Amino acid sequence: MTAPTSPVLLIDGSSFLFRAFHAMPDLTNSKGNPTGAVYGVINMLRNLLNNYQPTDIAVIFDAKGKTFRDDIFPEYKANRPPMPDDLRQQIEPIHQIVDAMGLPRLVVEGVEADDVIGTLAQLISEEGRETLIVTGDKDMAQLVTEKVTLLDTMKDKITDIAEVKEKFGVAPEQIIDFLALVGDKVDNIPGVPKCGPKTATKWLLEYGSMQGVIDNAESVKGKIGENLRASLEQLPISYELATIKCDVMLPVSATELGRREPDKGELIALYKEMEFKRWLAELLKDGEEAPEMLEGDEVVASTISRDNYQTVSTQEQWQQWLNKLKGAEVVAFDTETTSLNPRMAELVGLSLCVAPGEACYVPLAHQDIEFPEQLDRDQVLADLKPWLENPEAAKVGQNLKYDASVLIKYDIRMQGMAFDTMLESYVLDSVGTRHDMDSLSLKYLGHATIHYEDIAGKGAKQVTFDQIPVAQAAPYAAEDADITLRLHQHLCPKLQKEASLKAVFDEIEMPLMPVLARMEQMGVLIDAELLEKQSSEIAERITELEKEAYDIAGEEFNLGSPKQIQAIFYDKLKLPVLKKTPKGAPSTNEEVLQQLALDYPLPKVILQHRGLAKLKSTYTDKLPTMIDANSGRVHTSYHQAVAATGRLSSSDPNLQNIPIRTEEGRRIRQAFIAPEGYKIMAADYSQIELRIMAHLSGDKGLLDAFAHGEDVHRATAAEVFGVNVDEVTIDQRRSAKAINFGLIYGMSAFGLARQLSIPRNDAQKYIDVYFERYPGVKNYMETTRQQAREQGYVETLFGRRL
Repeated sequence: MTAPTSPVLLIDGSSFLFRAFHAMPDLTNSKGNPTGAVYGVINMLRNLLNNYQPTDIAVIFDAKGKTFRDDIFPEYKANRPPMPDDLRQQIEPIHQIVDAMGLPRLVVEGVEADDVIGTLAQLISEEGRETLIVTGDKDMAQLVTEKVTLLDTMKDKITDIAEVKEKFGVAPEQIIDFLALVGDKVDNIPGVPKCGPKTATKWLLEYGSMQGVIDNAESVKGKIGENLRASLEQLPISYELATIKCDVMLPVSATELGRREPDKGELIALYKEMEFKRWLAELLKDGEEAPEMLEGDEVVASTISRDNYQTVSTQEQWQQWLNKLKGAEVVAFDTETTSLNPRMAELVGLSLCVAPGEACYVPLAHQDIEFPEQLDRDQVLADLKPWLENPEAAKVGQNLKYDASVLIKYDIRMQGMAFDTMLESYVLDSVGTRHDMDSLSLKYLGHATIHYEDIAGKGAKQVTFDQIPVAQAAPYAAEDADITLRLHQHLCPKLQKEASLKAVFDEIEMPLMPVLARMEQMGVLIDAELLEKQSSEIAERITELEKEAYDIAGEEFNLGSPKQIQAIFYDKLKLPVLKKTPKGAPSTNEEVLQQLALDYPLPKVILQHRGLAKLKSTYTDKLPTMIDANSGRVHTSYHQAVAATGRLSSSDPNLQNIPIRTEEGRRIRQAFIAPEGYKIMAADYSQIELRIMAHLSGDKGLLDAFAHGEDVHRATAAEVFGVNVDEVTIDQRRSAKAINFGLIYGMSAFGLARQLSIPRNDAQKYIDVYFERYPGVKNYMETTRQQAREQGYVETLFGRRL
């Protein structure tokens, strides 16, 4: 999903304001005036301007005073606390800087920023142009159309029509109905009491609109039905409050949103007042002394110049750099290659940095006739090998695992990999940003790097690095090393301040990196003949299932076509409609098929068909094609800095997701084999999650069960079902296992009832009994939630934060 190209940018300034205020540290200038929100808002605007280069843009803020919604409903937003004084003080400086940046700013009395944005978006759409609304406000989803898209910069997430449907379960045109039914505690929009998002989505899929829900209110059963009927009079008010007004009288037209030339003098004055010294340094005229950089948690970097980067093309220059490596405390190292796959990559050049701004690029294999004086690759690597393999020579890189893997094919086993900026960022805040260099540079250094696409092109026209002229490649490559070193110097002190995070980095992530590199290099051996044989057998079984489906349906149809399945299920066989799509059509998704398969044969056959087709295309057909011609093995890539929880992930192929629940899936695992003279050993922890919970919670019941070697699932079953341990049935133990694992991961009574196919009241009784049996677990879970609210994060036993 990508943002539209050359859209009109409509920025929800008020959303930026509150998010920046709560996200940024309590920055102040030397006079004690708060500046954190100002810095946060302007930094986000600068990044947007840099990333999108818009010609038409507007920044919209809420006006002071009441709006028309207060007249409709006096209690509107009555729950909100008054704006903090230190936030209120920062509104005017933000407005002044936005104006000085040459950005159109709109504040319209009597309405909210949302209404101004909605009106502008509609006007722009009527002109046939596309709009990108930059906001974190979920209510804006009602504005999404083919020409209107949302961007949440904090999550780097684009929301189009498909994303709205996926997130809310309803189409954009139903969002107002959704919001009116659910209500909003923050804005004090009443809604229907106890009507959550799932209930609202269910009603709207069944009845089409809020009016449809109102018309069918008598048919809604239970307590929620009573709540709905009691809310019928105020629902139209909730609808009106939730509706973004798209006919506001504006002081400008949609054609008057062009950027103006920034007022440099005014910006200098404002940045001086705020003491944003890095930005001030960018604006100061040549020869004027740049101020010292700000200290503390704010971004600390001067404007990064590429002027002093060196392209190494002579033996004399190369010898100078070899000498520099000897005296450097830590050196940033990076390779440039022809492929992202290290096994296929050919080394084109390498870059080094020994101090901020003191970086070089050594071209080795560019096809550049205008730069023939490249050093011999074998000789350069021979010169570097003692340093690269020296464990005492500290190196820092951005995803060093890749560079180390590339060097293996040149008979170099890199050691001394002391730091990795990708992992430093990941350990500090796994969800705070993407951990690629471009994103980290923008976030921590305020510097926009040269992107690979800038020098190599995009899509089908993109060339490999050896085809890029050295004159263009050198600044890009040297900057990579320079930025890596600067990032390390910024991130490492943050890690040093947090003992637990430092331990995760030093004792888990960095030692793991070379292990993963060796695992990737080793690869896994598979029996291609076995997979090919299984693929043929699956193909035969798929054909049998197709014939079986045709017999049940009484006609031939495409088992991969939801539309044709809908016709067979609901028009011909009259199966019950359990769920509808956002467009109101009966659903045939996986969940619906699984429920229907309990009572009807055709859905069961189609599920089997889908499962086998996926196994065939993803594994039995594909894995043999991924065998490396040189090693005869399959080589995956392991990713340390992707999953927010600290788990590894695997790709190309994903070897962590080989199926096991079906017989066919287990046969695929049999195709992973050991070479002659070796065996494959499988090892697993016994009930590790429950053991960790026993340790964390200190619950006496759990601790005693493990201390006496009891089967915890059987013991839980005995407590929950009120029987002796030796009388527990297999089904009761299975249910207890679902309770044990489900509850420690926050499963609700609804979720447990669904998993066990029992009434919700029975599921709640099981939960109540469980927590009576293990009160320490309940106390730990409640304490953890409270700590998360107060601290903003939770920690694992080893100190990893999320």
